[in-house]
Amino acid sequence: MTTITVHVSGVSPSDVLAVARGAARVDIAPEAVAAMADSRSIVDGIERDGRPVYGVSTGFGALASTFIAPERRAEMQHSLIRSHAAGVGAPMPREVVRAMMLLRVRSLAMGRSGVRPLLAQALVDLLNNDITPWVPEHGSLGASGDLAPLAHCALVLLGEGWVLGKDGARVPGGEALQSAGLRPIGLVAKEGLALINGTDGMLGMLLLAIDDARHLFTMADITGALAIEAMLGSDRPFLPELHTIRPHPGQAISAANMFRLLQGSAIMDSHREDLTHAVQDAYSMRCAPQVAGAARDTLDFATLVAGRELASIVDNPVVLADGRVLSTGNFHGAPLGFAGDFLAIAAAEVGSISERRVDRLLDVCRSRDLPAFLTPDPGVNSGLMIAQYTAAGIVADNRRLASPASVDSVPTSGMQEDHVSMGWAATRKLRHVLDNLTSLLAVELLAAVRGLQLRAPLQPSPAGRIAVAALAEHAGEPGPDVFLAPVIEAARALVAGTDLRTSIESEIGPLS
Repeated sequence: MTTITVHVSGVSPSDVLAVARGAARVDIAPEAVAAMADSRSIVDGIERDGRPVYGVSTGFGALASTFIAPERRAEMQHSLIRSHAAGVGAPMPREVVRAMMLLRVRSLAMGRSGVRPLLAQALVDLLNNDITPWVPEHGSLGASGDLAPLAHCALVLLGEGWVLGKDGARVPGGEALQSAGLRPIGLVAKEGLALINGTDGMLGMLLLAIDDARHLFTMADITGALAIEAMLGSDRPFLPELHTIRPHPGQAISAANMFRLLQGSAIMDSHREDLTHAVQDAYSMRCAPQVAGAARDTLDFATLVAGRELASIVDNPVVLADGRVLSTGNFHGAPLGFAGDFLAIAAAEVGSISERRVDRLLDVCRSRDLPAFLTPDPGVNSGLMIAQYTAAGIVADNRRLASPASVDSVPTSGMQEDHVSMGWAATRKLRHVLDNLTSLLAVELLAAVRGLQLRAPLQPSPAGRIAVAALAEHAGEPGPDVFLAPVIEAARALVAGTDLRTSIESEIGPLS
């Protein structure tokens, strides 16, 4: 089994994915344990000296000026976790919670939070025993970090709160610890705050979304190329010399992918020399690389932001190497909120242009001699008519979700926290947009495959033949109407998974 080691320098995006989506175990490097012990000794010194430090000897938020007596500081840390675990709604997915816990371990292990090593180890024990705290979907404003979601995680360490059972049921945290042979921990000064004052939920969701988007944007090149092939479109707009004169890197990559996907096709060859045919394809065909490429460039920006955050120490206050303990605003999620919103806009547009190609494929006036709604017997049969309705509804949903969350702010904590990022909302809805994009590309894949089948006896491209074979098991040949929902689900599985892409790449070479 793979083991991910958390160092003082942090973890990599692939480490996060291995823990969140896989079964990788986690351990903490000795130098990280030493760094945590050193920073804890500084906090212990502050305790002995009686200096006023936010969250150590004072209250939180609007109560920052309230002095806390030494004998009540541990009580305060426990009270903090209980009061902040105030989320509501459905539980967040296991992969999000696991990513969030690993990222909190990563931040603590950098040795600037003033906690005992056992605190980070307690989170590692949850991960390694596959204990997933029940974290409600609503509660975080993205500043001071993801307080409520992280508090729900921390509460389980105390033997309280809820855990997400394997059957989806809610299990008491104490029972889950006992079943795994683990004991609750007690907190000392600063530790409750260190467990919850971070951007780990936002960052975890952004890293998961980046991984999904990278795959889906390549799948969009595949489904787009197949749709263009089925519509007797031209591959000339994808020639490399047309993209070197507008040097956006993502555009060149998408154009190269689509040009390669369209080669070796008898369907394309059937009209290649007919210069009166498709002098200019519609925008949804001709401009596919410009839209998908811009989305790729947006993805690069989001990846850059996530990488910077992954190298960051996000806590408040922080323990500096020179012994100072200073308040900071590094928990503010604006960078992640902006990146999440920007990527959601890009992904929504990739889905929007995909739906426009589906509509053209189904329209007898624009599909270049394909039958109406891609059924050989229109009238008695409706073909893919309502599949396009579904796609149109999802496009509308994505337009609503693409409205930025990060431009909103609701003041909290008696106006002490008077500007918040809404980064949790931005990255959560980004994942929704990408899930919707998967469905939109599935409808395009199905429509493109139907169109290619209806071009028989002309043979499609190698990519087209592979796609037809992969979906034919579920979709069959063009004919009488069938129960369509399971067919769309099968197409969705092909888009979300890697088998179809791998099969195509084995035939035509790697796609970027």
